[in-house]
Amino acid sequence: MTPFNYSRASDASDAVRRAGVEAAKYLGGGTNLVDLMRETIERPTALVDVTGLSASIEDRDGGLLIGAAVRNTALAEHRAVREQYPVLARAILAGASAQIRNMATVGGNILQRTRCAYFYDDEGSRCNKRSPGQGCDAVDGFNRMHAVLGASAACVATHPSDMCVALAALGAIVHLQSAKGARTLPLTDLHRLPGDHPELETVLEKGELITAIELPPLGTGARSTYRKVRDRASYAFALASVAAVLEVEGDGTVKDVRLALGGVAHKPWRAWKAEAAIKGGAANAATFRAAAEAELADAVALRDNAFKIELAKRTIVSVLSELSGDVA
Repeated sequence: MTPFNYSRASDASDAVRRAGVEAAKYLGGGTNLVDLMRETIERPTALVDVTGLSASIEDRDGGLLIGAAVRNTALAEHRAVREQYPVLARAILAGASAQIRNMATVGGNILQRTRCAYFYDDEGSRCNKRSPGQGCDAVDGFNRMHAVLGASAACVATHPSDMCVALAALGAIVHLQSAKGARTLPLTDLHRLPGDHPELETVLEKGELITAIELPPLGTGARSTYRKVRDRASYAFALASVAAVLEVEGDGTVKDVRLALGGVAHKPWRAWKAEAAIKGGAANAATFRAAAEAELADAVALRDNAFKIELAKRTIVSVLSELSGDVA
């Protein structure tokens, strides 16, 4: 492990100041960063501990403002989250072991590295994310877990976070602090698709810090849930997952729908095409299937993961049918 300096920030401004040195990293729970440091994939020269920053969950104009230092367990167990945003609580509980949830912070979960097994194999495999320009052995290798949407020849890894899929569906807003000041942006704009530079995973500027996540209020009749399809029930990344929010009128017409997919792309995938196909339509399996077909129309399979395309479609239909009460 590369030697590094450690310091603990007293507030967001102090954290940004301390992170001004070259190759500094923010340290939350460390559940991803410390692993990567052990593997010498990450080599920060300084760690800035931000666990002392805001860990509050507050009402904000009918929604919630969640401090970046909130632990995942605390967020999943919070009464307002369970009652108003069950999709988020369920996604967090599906995301990792209890021990990891107890350590991991909201900000750290959002910024965990998009990765696959080839990313960790620094002695035997090529990985553009680990060493830009080296190549990607996953493209022609064992790629059952890899992306079918938004991938590129440079990288086909999938984003691992379940929580981020729920946040994408909820239209979460990310609050940021840097030496230039504060700004906000939609979570759906935070993560990049791989393109030619998969090593660049977010749009954050150097030293920019996530300070909070804001959840907008949902409609009074909205229902939400999260479903994760995986190889085993304990601590496994998604083959495909769906976070959904659905609001249906009394006549069975869809008033609002928000949909995001996990396990299929390099970033949490907001299903804009499917949403457009569903809004204003009848809340039934036929509508949902047509919408799923529209969303996955541009999916590209690799040798081992073609099954993900149909799996994602069926999961979309099943989740939305459950929320609407349609069992046809």
